[in-house]
Amino acid sequence: MRKVAFYTLGCKLNFAESSSIARSLEPLGFMRADFQDSPDLFVINTCSVTEQADKKCKKVVREAKKINPASTVVIIGCYAQLKPEEIASIPGVDLVLGANEKFQMPTLLPPYLSRQDKDLPKLIATEIRYDLDYHASYSVNDRTRTFLKVQDGCDYPCSYCTIPLARGQSRSDSIAKVLTLIEEVAANGVKEIVLTGVNIGDFGIQQGKRVETFFDLVRAIDAESSIERFRISSIEPNLLTSELIQFLASSTRFVPHFHIPLQSGSNSILRLMKRRYQRELYIDRVTQIRSVMPNACIGVDVIVGHPGETPQLFLETYEFLNSLDISYLHVFPYSERANTYAVDIQPKVDGMQKAERSKMLHILSEKKRHAFYMSQLRLTGSVLFEESSENGLMEGFSENYVRVAVPYDPLQINTIQPVRYKSILETGHVQGEVLIVASR
Repeated sequence: MRKVAFYTLGCKLNFAESSSIARSLEPLGFMRADFQDSPDLFVINTCSVTEQADKKCKKVVREAKKINPASTVVIIGCYAQLKPEEIASIPGVDLVLGANEKFQMPTLLPPYLSRQDKDLPKLIATEIRYDLDYHASYSVNDRTRTFLKVQDGCDYPCSYCTIPLARGQSRSDSIAKVLTLIEEVAANGVKEIVLTGVNIGDFGIQQGKRVETFFDLVRAIDAESSIERFRISSIEPNLLTSELIQFLASSTRFVPHFHIPLQSGSNSILRLMKRRYQRELYIDRVTQIRSVMPNACIGVDVIVGHPGETPQLFLETYEFLNSLDISYLHVFPYSERANTYAVDIQPKVDGMQKAERSKMLHILSEKKRHAFYMSQLRLTGSVLFEESSENGLMEGFSENYVRVAVPYDPLQINTIQPVRYKSILETGHVQGEVLIVASR
C-alpha cells in the first residue's frame, strides 16, 4: 500500500471533499496517512477566501517536500481554480487540478506517480462553466461528526467574494440521494452530521432548474433519517425563513445552533457588499430564533475593513453586534481578491486599521461567548464526546454548541450523554457533570 496525506485549508465543505477524494484513491492502492508519515502522495486542498490562505498553501508545499522530497504533490481547491498558473509555478508542485478535475484524480493521477514522462502538463484546470457537475461528498473517520455536502456553487455575486468564480453556479444533490448518503454515513457509527454547502439555503437547483428546496430537505431528513443529530453549517439570513425557524424549533433531530453570516452591521456597507438583506432583517431573524429557542447558539460571520468602511461605519457594526443577542463571532479581515467588485470601491482601509477593528471584534466575541456559556450554567444538555483528551479531561459539543469538558471515560467516546453544566474553566469551556450514562 502506498500512503497519501491530505492537508485541507478552509471550510467544512473542503473537509467533506478531501475525505471523499481520499476514498476514491483506495482502488489505486493508497492508504490515508498523516502528514508526518513520509507519504508518497500529498494532496493539498486549498481555500482562497483570504490572502493568508494563499500563503499557507505555499508553506505546506515546502513542508511536504521537506518530509519526502520524492513525493508527488497535487494541489486542488478554490485557489487551484482561481490561480492555477501561479500555483503551478510553486517549486515542488507536480499537478494542479481545477474544480471539476479534482474529482477525476483517480484517472488523472497515475502518470504523475511514475515520474517517467517529463513533459506531463502541471496544470489541468478548465474554466468554470454553467454546467459543472455535482459531486456528492462526505467526511468519515476525520472527526466525531461528519460533514455532508448537499450543495455547491453560488449565484450571489457579493462584492468581496471569489467563490462563484472558483466553484461555479449553485447546484445540489437530490433529496433522495442525500438520504441514501446519510444511511451510508450512519453505517459507520456516526452520531452527528453537519450539512454543508457554499450557499446551503439555496439547495434544490439541479441542471439549472429549481426542483426542491432546503426546507423540503430538512423535513425529509427529520422524518426519514436514522442519524440522531443534524447541524446546519451556515445559512444566509434571507434564506432562513420563518417557516424554517419554526420547524427547526420543533425538530427532534436538528439542533438549536445557527451560524448566520452578517458581514456588516452597517446598511451602507451591506449595499456596497451587494448583500441581499439589510440589518433590520437580521434583527428579525435573531428575534424569531430567540422567541422559540431561547437557549439556541447563534454564531455570526463579519468582515472588517471592506472598502468604504469608514471608522464611523465600523462603529455602526460594532454597536449593532454588541446589541444583538448572539453567542460568538467569526471575524475576517477584508482581503482584496482579483476580479471582484470591491477592488474598485474607495476608500481602502489600511492594514493597521483592519487589525485594530478585528481585535475589537475578537474581544467582543469572547465576551459574547462567555455570556452565553454563563447563561447555560446549572442547565443540562446532550454532549457528543470526541476522541481527544487532555489533562485527564475529554470534551465535546452540546446540541447548542457549548464546549463541555468532563473527566475522561473511554466508554463515552462518540456517545451522546446528558450533562449538567457546572462552571466555566480557565480554558473558557464549560465544566460538566455526566448524569445517568446513556448508551447512545
